[in-house]
Amino acid sequence: MITPAHVRIMARYNRWQNQNLYDCADRLPDEERKRERGAFFGSIHKTLNHLLWGDQIWMHRFCGTPKPEGGIPGSVDRYPDWDELKRLRFAFDDTIAAWADGLDRVWLDGDLTYYSGAAKREFTRPRWLLVTHMFNHQTHHRGQVHCLLTQCGLRPGDTDLPILLRVDGPA
Repeated sequence: MITPAHVRIMARYNRWQNQNLYDCADRLPDEERKRERGAFFGSIHKTLNHLLWGDQIWMHRFCGTPKPEGGIPGSVDRYPDWDELKRLRFAFDDTIAAWADGLDRVWLDGDLTYYSGAAKREFTRPRWLLVTHMFNHQTHHRGQVHCLLTQCGLRPGDTDLPILLRVDGPA
């Protein structure tokens, strides 16, 4: 079981790490960010598109933000313009942080029923588990982007959660 404080820390971590990776990816020309690299979603740009889509779909389920169009296959091509993708990413990180700031224990302790387009069926799961999944999904795909950036000869900044807490203080 997780707490609202944990969710707030993870929302801050999400924002910090997205800024870290986008700042690093900014050093690449657009064609390098979009180059097919053999990753699960192909390119850095496509993986970051999917990650934003994933956050949008989970936040739609959690708090009713607008539902993103399409499913997983189309998630990689939603925002072809790098500057638009960055702008939307950082704005949505603010949405996640604001949601986390207002979260309470009662909501986390409940269940959520949602339809999974990937599985083509409805699920009911504990909210705390689904929130944990959202943050795990973020970390998984940011790890892929980190690897791709490293293969490009770039070095993203620190990724360790204790460094965030040391820099920003306790949650």
